[in-house]
Amino acid sequence: MRRHAVATGWTLAMGTMALVDVGLIVLGVFAGLFTIVGLIFCFPPMIKLIRRRTALARRLTGRWLGAEVLPPYLPPPPPVRPQPDGWYRYQRQLYRTPWWPEWNNRTKWMFSDPGTWRDAVWLVLNPVAGGSLVLLPLALVGYGVALPWLWAPQAAPLGVAVAALGIAATPWLLRFYGWWNKLLLAPTARSVLAGRIRRLDQVRLEAADSQAAELRRIERDLHDGAQARLVAIGMTLGAAEELVDKDPEAAKALLAKSREASSTALTELRDLVRGIHPPVLAERGLGDAVKALALDSPLKVTVTVDLKSRPEAPVESAAYFSISELLTNAARHGGAERVWIDISGRGRTLRVTVTDDGSGGADPSRGSGLRGIERRLAAFDGVLALNSPPGGSTTATIDLPFALAVAQRDTPSMPKWMYAVVAVGWCLGWLPLFPQGIVTMILKIVGTDERSWFLALYLPEPLQWPLIIFNIFLGLALYGLAIGLPLSYSRKQELCGVSL
Repeated sequence: MRRHAVATGWTLAMGTMALVDVGLIVLGVFAGLFTIVGLIFCFPPMIKLIRRRTALARRLTGRWLGAEVLPPYLPPPPPVRPQPDGWYRYQRQLYRTPWWPEWNNRTKWMFSDPGTWRDAVWLVLNPVAGGSLVLLPLALVGYGVALPWLWAPQAAPLGVAVAALGIAATPWLLRFYGWWNKLLLAPTARSVLAGRIRRLDQVRLEAADSQAAELRRIERDLHDGAQARLVAIGMTLGAAEELVDKDPEAAKALLAKSREASSTALTELRDLVRGIHPPVLAERGLGDAVKALALDSPLKVTVTVDLKSRPEAPVESAAYFSISELLTNAARHGGAERVWIDISGRGRTLRVTVTDDGSGGADPSRGSGLRGIERRLAAFDGVLALNSPPGGSTTATIDLPFALAVAQRDTPSMPKWMYAVVAVGWCLGWLPLFPQGIVTMILKIVGTDERSWFLALYLPEPLQWPLIIFNIFLGLALYGLAIGLPLSYSRKQELCGVSL
């Protein structure tokens, strides 16, 4: 009962908002007329207002359907950058400030975005859909209440049943209304693809920057470490060569010193190679490499590994160095004594959780270490989630989607209940829509005495029109489900990255 009461309240609220949308439509018409006559400044504020209204509809639709409805808009244009001479260019025009180019780019982006026009179509149709959402239950309830007065006192049980039908229909109508909103307001495959391309461009730039920084680090380590020691070894060997005849003891001392320097240079080269790609990681995988890293750490580290397949080498390297950076932060900045590392697989997602008992307060915006981890993971669509309250333990969770290999499976098909609903819709939708709905309505309007097998014409006069309207709505609903369910499932699979 409480569910029906909540649904009824939401239905009345949606009907009221549908009436408010009429005012937005009027404002939109005036804004369009002003834009046509040259007052283009009216266009962006109106689009922003409509997008706020559709954003509210998406939030409510996600609440009703139990799934978030994301915005369908294309990515906004990048910020305008000045030319070498300090001017800003938009097409063939030059400006001293970025205001005009930014405004022109955003206006063009709004105007050319298909999501803008889909929002406009939804806004125009919503008063009809939202009004129907309210009027149909209210009409059923009102007709059920008035039925005993219009026909006979004996119709009171039937009136109660009709009113109860109106109340019981509100949750289903609300869900159908949410599905209709999702059909118009959810992202399209084009907008999702454009967002992914934009993110890939950003990731490519960040990966290139990270690679350049890594090359600079390797060059610096070679120049300041192994290269300097090798030069010193060469000079020491040259001095020993000159002293081998004059002072053999001094030459032996220089040779011993060169041997120690070569050993140190070899150690530094091994450390450098280990910093590029540790041999244990290449030979034994991520789990054993992290366990070896834990043995070298000054902290008490507990490592738990639950992986059924091995990730690709680049993914392993990104996860390994991310864990290494988190361990370093826990020892250097967090003041931790114990660290727990959990490496597991969830489907195709590689999840790494690093928890320490330090002082907390870690913030990616205050240091380059965590930002470096985020840039490293972004190349593989990975994310870093950090929970580090001041004075408490720090928990860092790394998710790398599609990092683990799984057995190739066939493309998922629709559930059996969807097939059943589609079959019923195509097989039976014609019956209530045409002979029992539209044809009966025409005969009722014409006033013919022919009843044949048109069931509504055999009912008492007050019940004929409600049954005719119900049959038409039933037929349209069956055809709508038969068409909409496969489309909705196909769109869902596209958004999940599965091609049907």
